[in-house]
Amino acid sequence: MQRLSVEEFREAEKLPLVVVLDDVRSMHNVGSVFRTGDAFRVEAVYLCGITSTPPMAEIHKTALGAEDSVRWEYFPTAVEAVERLHQEGYTVLSVEQVEHSTKLQRFRAEAGRRYAVVLGNEVKGVHQEVVDASDGCLEIPQLGTKHSMNVSVTAGIVIYKFAEQLLLT
Repeated sequence: MQRLSVEEFREAEKLPLVVVLDDVRSMHNVGSVFRTGDAFRVEAVYLCGITSTPPMAEIHKTALGAEDSVRWEYFPTAVEAVERLHQEGYTVLSVEQVEHSTKLQRFRAEAGRRYAVVLGNEVKGVHQEVVDASDGCLEIPQLGTKHSMNVSVTAGIVIYKFAEQLLLT
């Protein structure tokens, strides 16, 4: 299967994407984001607010060790993470249903740019002040009766969209 070792992963070319988790309460969701982040070699996962950090058995249960390969940092608030990302030249996009959001199928990532996506709390979404501090918002169109998806499912869809455009071409 040509799997990378943790050491090889750390040295491998990364998808120019940081995933920011804004008050994600479920450790299973956090672990799932790590695992998807590993699959597509994201640069890092930023864990903010009440989001749990490794090492935790419940994170490991779904991450299956990806919490050891994917670089991560903790920030007291997602606003602080966004400020740091802006200072480092990232384009920050919150994944949220808001007026003037960009539908994910219309989004085109630009080669040579670095991106960050902010995913919010399972009930309340991305904090408004984080949305306000972002450079824009991405929205996944939904055709059913519900108007939200599990945060780890959302992460998988969004991360894949970036990988498809920037790493898998």
